[in-house]
Amino acid sequence: MERVALLRCESYEVDQIEHSLRRGFDLLGGDLFLRQLIPYGAKVLLKPNLLSVETPGSPVVTDYRTFEAVIRILKDYAGSLSFGDSPGFGKAEKAAKSAGLMEVAQRYGVAFDPFETWQTVLVPEHFLVSSFDVATAALDADVLISLPRLKTHGMTSYTGAIKNQFGCIPGLKKANWHSRMPKAKDFSDMLLDINRVVDTKFAILDGIVAMEGNGPKNGSPRKMNTLIMGESLSAVDALAATLIGYDPLEIPYLKQAYKRKVGPVLLDDFEIMGESVDSMKPDHFVRIRGKNHMSFQDGGRWNKWLRDIIAPKPILVPHDCISCRRCAEICPESPNVISFYKDGERWLPAWQYDSCIRCFCCQEICPAGAIKIEYPPLAKWLKMDQ
Repeated sequence: MERVALLRCESYEVDQIEHSLRRGFDLLGGDLFLRQLIPYGAKVLLKPNLLSVETPGSPVVTDYRTFEAVIRILKDYAGSLSFGDSPGFGKAEKAAKSAGLMEVAQRYGVAFDPFETWQTVLVPEHFLVSSFDVATAALDADVLISLPRLKTHGMTSYTGAIKNQFGCIPGLKKANWHSRMPKAKDFSDMLLDINRVVDTKFAILDGIVAMEGNGPKNGSPRKMNTLIMGESLSAVDALAATLIGYDPLEIPYLKQAYKRKVGPVLLDDFEIMGESVDSMKPDHFVRIRGKNHMSFQDGGRWNKWLRDIIAPKPILVPHDCISCRRCAEICPESPNVISFYKDGERWLPAWQYDSCIRCFCCQEICPAGAIKIEYPPLAKWLKMDQ
């Protein structure tokens, strides 16, 4: 049975994070476990979440102090250590420097790869996607370790270990997948296929300060004092989703993982070491979508008309908009969905909701937090937002 460590860590003081992580590795098998995880001389790649250019300590990205604690532990086992990611918008190097990860890496001699070179690889026994363009560094690593942040997410409700490997697809190529996979079920199968190519050996999910509300970029920090670590990405995500109030099967990609038998998803199917689930649950975590939301991207008996009067959609908060036009640049359906109109001296975005696939890339990437997800009145009356 797979094992996952659930740990309490109440501070971003590096020594304390390191202590908690070492306790987690001890629960999972200690030195013997680490030596089996990282064979002698192995090239280890750390895959943080660098969604965008953020300041140090931002809950949007992997925290530089957690990053340092991980390096302190793994440097004694790895033959070489490197890290890399590809943000949804902007340069990876700038994101790594801004978040404080680059300075930490340079102090410990950890190399950086911006994921700007890639290879087209076939997916053996794929669920949906037969090939991907994947960062070469992710393919060349002997051991890839994922360092996600616990956050809400507009399209998938929650994002963590499994979705973090989406960043192994370089740059704006990621947005193309939203266009090609507008249905939540298909997008989830695509994520599972990525994880068949990018062989992630371990995940350390940071929920010391998580993100609630309008995630994964513009939500609010929420202190949870939590670290979750394990070899099974589905188990790590299932445990995190449970902590913030979801049934794991309400998360689209975990539902598909369960159907595809890609790893344990139900809490009874893996062993939780360390803290108890009930002791780590926060009071009233603010989800980006309610537990009762339905995936209107999947169609089925829900026709287009019903989707338009019930499904959540991106909404502009005009006074917060900085007219940067990033929403239109990232939109996989652009230019059909987002156009601009003049409001005084500013140009503001407007959505053609008939064409909008509800991928929420615009909400995810907005640097000013000016785009939120809103349910129509009927959906609120039906309590689909709760």
